[in-house]
Amino acid sequence: MSHPEGRTLAFAESPVQLLNILEWAHVADAGEVTVIVLPPHDPTTRGQLRRMAQLAGDEGVRVLWREARGGAVTPSRALAALAGPVRRAERLVIGDPFSRYLQLLLSVSPPRDITVVDDGTATMEFIVQLARGERLVRWHRPASRGARAALFAPVARRAVRRMTPAAGRGVEVFSAMPVEAPPGVTVTENTFAWTRARFGPPRIARGADLVGTSLVETGVVREDDYLAAVSWLARTHGVARYFAHRRESGEKLRRVASEAGVEIVRPDLPLELVARRGPIGARLLSFPSTVVHTLPRVLAGTAVDVAVCDVSEAWFTERASPRAGGFLSAVAGTARGAQRLASLPAPP
Repeated sequence: MSHPEGRTLAFAESPVQLLNILEWAHVADAGEVTVIVLPPHDPTTRGQLRRMAQLAGDEGVRVLWREARGGAVTPSRALAALAGPVRRAERLVIGDPFSRYLQLLLSVSPPRDITVVDDGTATMEFIVQLARGERLVRWHRPASRGARAALFAPVARRAVRRMTPAAGRGVEVFSAMPVEAPPGVTVTENTFAWTRARFGPPRIARGADLVGTSLVETGVVREDDYLAAVSWLARTHGVARYFAHRRESGEKLRRVASEAGVEIVRPDLPLELVARRGPIGARLLSFPSTVVHTLPRVLAGTAVDVAVCDVSEAWFTERASPRAGGFLSAVAGTARGAQRLASLPAPP
């Protein structure tokens, strides 16, 4: 730990972001890293973040928990308190470039080296939009309009400039996703070296496990169609357990358990760590999501088979983004090390 405190300042808003900050620090031999956790209100996410913060502390990482979205400190006061550390840091490591909160922090920071670590498949969209110089918009959301969007637009533009390579400023993307770097951006591959060294190999159970998604909660697919697909997969592949996404609603999960006849598991850590620690099914099934890219890396050298199941556009809601079909197909089609299953039957 030869670097002075504050030289590398990282921000995490989700458990996966914090895991990937640990992976980056391991590969980069980053020395002393301070991570500021900006937790959301969702209790499941907060619980996983608490567990990941404990793991990070065990690894010698300084973790500061900051309630920036309400509570005793208003967002504006929290932002003002963080502006100083951001200005003093020599490198910023961020997990969600789409976060308006982080874009505000970037807009007030001087130019400096930046590393963007994976926040799941969103990294793929980030790289494309950064290369085009576009405003950053998540793939499943329409572009913001109205007075608030107009007021925020200059902040968003400054943040994008801060994440664009320039003289004296390096930009790195640390990713397990299949991304092609824009000119001047360095891509460092995330092989989950820390996770594989720290945990496992896992005990492998007979049968299959299915990884849940929040595609219903984000308004991309209809719940009934999703439930029909889950039930078909459970019957066809002998699924015993359903690993719930941290954003899945309790009511939907009760339907999954009842209609698909599977055990619901709510992981207390990111699934990459849960799978590596085991026990885990001999086959892991997932719809297009981050895990079809990360789990083959995490489970490399084990006998676990990872398979990705396509999402039919017939399941899409009227609110689904026009980009949703192409994006989900790209997520499935570029997953190295994951088998792509034949199309599921159409819902009745």
